[in-house]
Amino acid sequence: MTEDLFGGLPVPAPQQAPASPAKSVRAQGVQPAPVDEALRALSTRLPANLCFGTSSWAYPGWNQLVYDGEYGDSMLSRKGLAAYSRHPLLRAAGIDRGFYGPIPLADYLSYAAQVPDGFRFVVKAPASVCDAWLRGSDGAGRLANAAFLDVEIAARDFIAPATAGLGSKCGPLLFQLSPMGSLADSGVFLERLDAFLGALPPLDPSITPHACYAVELRDPALLTPRYIKLLRRHGARFCLSARDRLPAVPRQAAAQAVMDEAGPGPLLLRWMLHAGRPYAYAEKLYQPFDRIVDDDPGTRDAIAEVVARTVRAGQPAIVIVSNNAEGCAPLSIVRLAEAIAARL
Repeated sequence: MTEDLFGGLPVPAPQQAPASPAKSVRAQGVQPAPVDEALRALSTRLPANLCFGTSSWAYPGWNQLVYDGEYGDSMLSRKGLAAYSRHPLLRAAGIDRGFYGPIPLADYLSYAAQVPDGFRFVVKAPASVCDAWLRGSDGAGRLANAAFLDVEIAARDFIAPATAGLGSKCGPLLFQLSPMGSLADSGVFLERLDAFLGALPPLDPSITPHACYAVELRDPALLTPRYIKLLRRHGARFCLSARDRLPAVPRQAAAQAVMDEAGPGPLLLRWMLHAGRPYAYAEKLYQPFDRIVDDDPGTRDAIAEVVARTVRAGQPAIVIVSNNAEGCAPLSIVRLAEAIAARL
């Protein structure tokens, strides 16, 4: 109350209307979903050398699964990682946007600043060096890409900014090679890949102790013992990818075993698509990615076997899961974590 200037009765002081709860939450940034104690308990049953993550993290449909509130994908892309990393099972993330163009150093620095120590990023190299074709708007290859597997472009636009910006949180640097179609001559391709991997700049363990180079193929005919041994010779890892048009996980696990004949090594595994579900079909069918639509226990159990074998051998494993695997990556990770914990 304030005193009336004319000596009369006190008059009420003007009061500001209280801020709306929605605006208060937004002013604080993206909020994490309430901690699920069952998930926290599950996380304690998993070894420290196992990191689960999702293929990107900007999905508004994850409200109450990962985030607490309705946020746009732009907000989540820029500011969502701090909340994402509060989920008991999410200790890694795939930075997929790098495939579509170089990422500025400032963005890598921002990503690293939002997550705790022990978090790992899997970063995809740009298509400018990973796609053998220059493609039209329909996705069809039009011209051969002269920059395919160009070491200078890879180092300048990808390796240097990613390692400098992410530092100790940098995990595998992934060269996901697009389908090569008529250019998939195994002899020519392997010679070019051999030269490329041999010329990549060495990674400095004092800056990025958890980083490595990894390669993922999309042409099953190129997945041969010769290819695996080439990767091993250069210290690059084979990325096991569960998706359409590639051999099933148990067959790829056999390739992983060839990779590790001389001794076990780290695992990078990406669960991308449900068998028989093309990417565009899955994107349309599964949105808004808030529930399991296509349960895939066969693939889940096969992945759990590979991961359990890796961590039992004392090697780190990073498993990245896409919404397009079953419909909702965070929920797929919960089921996968349960399957792995049961085996351990």
